[in-house]
Amino acid sequence: MSDEEIPFLTPGSQHARKLSRESNGIKTWWFHQFYHPGRSSRLVLMGLTAVAAITFLSWTIFGGKSKRTVLQPPSSCDHVSRGYQCQPDISHYWGQYSAYFQVPSEISPDVPAGCQITYSQVLSRHGGRDPTPGKTALYAQTIEKIKSNVHVFQGAYAFLTDYNYTLGADQLTAFGERQMVNSGTDFFTRYKNLATASIPFVRASGQQRVIDSAEKFNQGFHQAKLAAGESKDAQYPYDVLIISEDAGSNNTLDHGLCTAFEIDGHKARHATQRTFASTFIPGITARLNNALPNANITEPETIFLMDLCPFETVASSSGTPSPFCALFSQPEWEQYDYYQTIGKYYSFGPGNALGPTQGTGFVNELVARLTGKPVDDHTSVNQTLDSSPDTFPLGQTLYADFGHDNDMIAAFFALGLYNSTPILSTTHLMTAEEMKGFSCAWTVPFAARAFFEKMQCQGVEEEMVRVIVNGRVVPLESCGADQMGSCTLSKFVESLSFARGGGRWDQCFIDTQQGGELVNGGAMSDGGVRETS
Repeated sequence: MSDEEIPFLTPGSQHARKLSRESNGIKTWWFHQFYHPGRSSRLVLMGLTAVAAITFLSWTIFGGKSKRTVLQPPSSCDHVSRGYQCQPDISHYWGQYSAYFQVPSEISPDVPAGCQITYSQVLSRHGGRDPTPGKTALYAQTIEKIKSNVHVFQGAYAFLTDYNYTLGADQLTAFGERQMVNSGTDFFTRYKNLATASIPFVRASGQQRVIDSAEKFNQGFHQAKLAAGESKDAQYPYDVLIISEDAGSNNTLDHGLCTAFEIDGHKARHATQRTFASTFIPGITARLNNALPNANITEPETIFLMDLCPFETVASSSGTPSPFCALFSQPEWEQYDYYQTIGKYYSFGPGNALGPTQGTGFVNELVARLTGKPVDDHTSVNQTLDSSPDTFPLGQTLYADFGHDNDMIAAFFALGLYNSTPILSTTHLMTAEEMKGFSCAWTVPFAARAFFEKMQCQGVEEEMVRVIVNGRVVPLESCGADQMGSCTLSKFVESLSFARGGGRWDQCFIDTQQGGELVNGGAMSDGGVRETS
């Protein structure tokens, strides 16, 4: 979502205009106070109110009829391979704001008997982060409004008495850093037979939290290598190739070049999310206002309060579930997850004709690495980088790329990994199982990790390809998956005709003004916003 837009508000409505004016004023102040363009690492957040010490052993739910989850402080929430396991009945339903967790798999992700891994590439999202600048301003505004209008907080809301909003903007959190160290450790452990003799070639899209994530991944890989008995690791710290996210840059890990998509590619998402939000948000809003008299919480602000659950959780160095999480029931979190999922499906997935197009460049780079042949692409590939063996080496056994959730979604659909996912309903909830394994929480949580493997198996002359997304083997149905979920390299490459044929890239630059129609069938808009996530 762009920082300025609330997808279930009708554009141009009085409420939308008022919220836009208020949030824009806060954002202007926020940037003037804390953003210094000359500092390359991240937003510098100073002068904020000190973090209130929040201690909660238990709390009782008042002011509503629905049964809500009572959270307890964890002893340890995050694990190297299994990921985040505290309160999984709700924490695994936070959409793209979930912390990485190992997804259930119908097929064992273990290396099949008689097979040996010969190659692996990980495509990873950055670790847990603070909200984007625009969102953090809106969250701060929401909390300020509630605390100004309500003077007594009881039951599950009692923590708000001492709560102050202190989240920063955009930066990787300490919890997110540890996620990425764990990811590097897990990568080394899984591919130890390859990793003891080599290190991955690492690329990162050029936003600081993504670069930091790649470096923390390298740290985890390095530490695991030393723990495995290596007396030294002279190559550490490993190099990270940074691909610019500046406007106009060719970058397969960050969209931004497809003009038609960037201008009008998100209207379908906004419409579908508004429709689904209307099925569950009004009831929650009414309950919150009943429990907090005079708060006057709006429907957009209800989702902001839900957002604060995962963001405050990943802001805790230990990953302690936030008290905000207990304000909502498990069914409401399932609806929230689906709300986020349809947003991605109708923007970067097949719900948008140009959504998967944004992933074609990465797919063609993957084909080059798998086959050892030069990249053949005329979409978002950086030809200067990919034509050089120094910046796009072939013949490596390990690769690691780091980017954003939106671009991972586009790549997954460009790869055909979720071709069996039905068209997502905008009026009723569908489970991850009903969506054939596709949901935001299952595919692109914070620190998401997708493994693309080549295997040499006994009795099979050709190498096999298998894809594992957050611990779940995704059967490669488009190329005739076997019982291991894999298919031969040649059949896998052959199945990628969408990306290898350009993935509708030619439609990116059609004059969208002709006839007042957009190439994907959406209505004209006043302009678009390039997103990072």
